[in-house]
Amino acid sequence: MSSWRNLRLKDLCVDGGQYGLNVSAETYVQSGVRLLRTTDISSGVLTPEESGVFVGDVPEARFTLAAGDLLLSRSGTPPGQSYLVRPTDAGMTFAGYLVRFRPRSNVDPRFLAHVARSAPFQHTIQAESVASTIQNFNAERYANIRVAAPDFAQQCRIADFLDAETAKLLRLERHSCRLTELLEERKSALISACYTFAGADEAQVVPLRRVVKRWIDYRGATPEKTDSGIPLVTAKNIRDGRIDYEASREYIAEDAYKDWMRRGLPETEDVLLTTEAPLGQVAFISDTSVALAQRVIVLRVHRDICSPEWVYWYLRSPQGQAELELRATGSTALGIKADRLRGVPIPMPTLIESRRRLRSLSTQVAQIEGLHKKLVRQRTLVAERRQALITAAVTGQFDVTTASGRNVSEGVSA
Repeated sequence: MSSWRNLRLKDLCVDGGQYGLNVSAETYVQSGVRLLRTTDISSGVLTPEESGVFVGDVPEARFTLAAGDLLLSRSGTPPGQSYLVRPTDAGMTFAGYLVRFRPRSNVDPRFLAHVARSAPFQHTIQAESVASTIQNFNAERYANIRVAAPDFAQQCRIADFLDAETAKLLRLERHSCRLTELLEERKSALISACYTFAGADEAQVVPLRRVVKRWIDYRGATPEKTDSGIPLVTAKNIRDGRIDYEASREYIAEDAYKDWMRRGLPETEDVLLTTEAPLGQVAFISDTSVALAQRVIVLRVHRDICSPEWVYWYLRSPQGQAELELRATGSTALGIKADRLRGVPIPMPTLIESRRRLRSLSTQVAQIEGLHKKLVRQRTLVAERRQALITAAVTGQFDVTTASGRNVSEGVSA
């Protein structure tokens, strides 16, 4: 570390940070110069061209990107997302919520890109982000972040090492994501099979209104919200077959609960269905200490006709989802009206047969979800490993010329 210098980011670049173009969506064109936005670089890999936007001629050369430029996001969740401009990206331009830094000739752009992903760099951004309506980290703040930098030859060696090692981790991550996709396809096939019958005599098809004894409709209802109290469940909280309280934390006051829930109090195993934005998300109520609002309908099932689980899984099945979409209306966002929802057909075998099928489905889905959790955990560990490796390398905590990528970051804080 004796040859490493403690510099500011702007000391390693030819400028102190260039803001991008401030343009509105009305100025986008069908083809021309691609405009890179925060959403285009959020994964560290540029989104496909077909999902991008374009502008006409770039007004000034300073807004044109060159290979080796480093883009950093001013805002987002979180700010500090980075992207290293590739040779194939040269000539593109960038939007105002991005800041461009152009490394000097004696700085390896790849080294600087790895520094931007390191824990110290990211911690500085989080600690100093401006708390306003959105987090915002301006060019001056970026320019003054301290960076430990070795000589050019060592920067290249570090970049070569990290490029090779992070590529291995990226391949592992992609493989894990592909396995998750295959598991989801398998689960969808199992759910579909549960509601597939060889002949009409195996199941009677009836409208949903025949098996639901009560409909509690909270669409269009928005209560006065508070900072604490009873959790409020809206359409954005219902996803992947469950209530996700992390998606949105909103509350209503405890003393307002009974008056607000006068349409009907929730009961255990009531089925929740979102009727628009998005349509067709389903969840069970397990904790009745919740309030409901906005684009949510409660389905209380006739238990002597069928089980709540049968309705829950049917509405999640490819068949049930197709029936909902078939009866939906709307151009920008699909929604379903109450009368059309009541008419959604549902296959009804005998109670004994439905229970047999649900037992089999539950066992197999539990196995799939167990594997899914392991894959999510694996990806978390890979991400932690990648940042620990990058941090250790760009701060000189080990010699990359003798490192193999194994165990080099053990004991190093991410």
